[in-house]
Amino acid sequence: MAKIIIFGIRDFASLAHYYLEKDTEHEVVAFCVSKNYMTSEKEFKGLPIIPFEDIGKIYSPKTYKMFIPMSHRKMNCLRKSIYEKSKMMGYELISYISSKATVFDNIVVGDNCFILENNTIQPFTKIGNNVVLWSGNHIGHHSIICDHAFFTSHVVLSGHCKVGPYSFLGVNSTIRDHIQLGEGSLIGMSASVIHDTEPWGVYTGVPAKKKKISSKEIKI
Repeated sequence: MAKIIIFGIRDFASLAHYYLEKDTEHEVVAFCVSKNYMTSEKEFKGLPIIPFEDIGKIYSPKTYKMFIPMSHRKMNCLRKSIYEKSKMMGYELISYISSKATVFDNIVVGDNCFILENNTIQPFTKIGNNVVLWSGNHIGHHSIICDHAFFTSHVVLSGHCKVGPYSFLGVNSTIRDHIQLGEGSLIGMSASVIHDTEPWGVYTGVPAKKKKISSKEIKI
């Protein structure tokens, strides 16, 4: 059992607290947010809220671990930033894999991953660091998901695919087998991808076509 500090005090943090408390042996001891987002509230879920910049003074990385269940805002770059700062402060980052996910024994999962219920992760899959898989996705065999990616729900990633870092896959999107999604690909809701994608491209439709806008310009 590890003692955990969760980054955030909104919905993702609330859900992470619930999952860790109900589905792991970890103990959540505090929450933290950046100083700029501190309010007059001193507690969340009955636990203290600490400025992120000061947590090392109160909760030593020698004793405590962190979990950063942040959203996909700015194409996952905000989550990556806190992830890297936490590592530089010396914290070990845990991953959460739901006991209700179907996971085989030969997959590889990095740190600070948030993998929720009803995900099916087939054999020979590799999942990088700081990846979020929301509920109900199919991750095909021999596929690779690179760091800082975000899957919403009911995404079908077929076998032998590679998802580039910072990518975002919308609800009910489908990726054909042997596809490579370029870094920062944004795959829209219900899109059907049948060709490799370009870095920082936005793809929508059936079959999916590239939009003129870059995913770096999307405010999500």
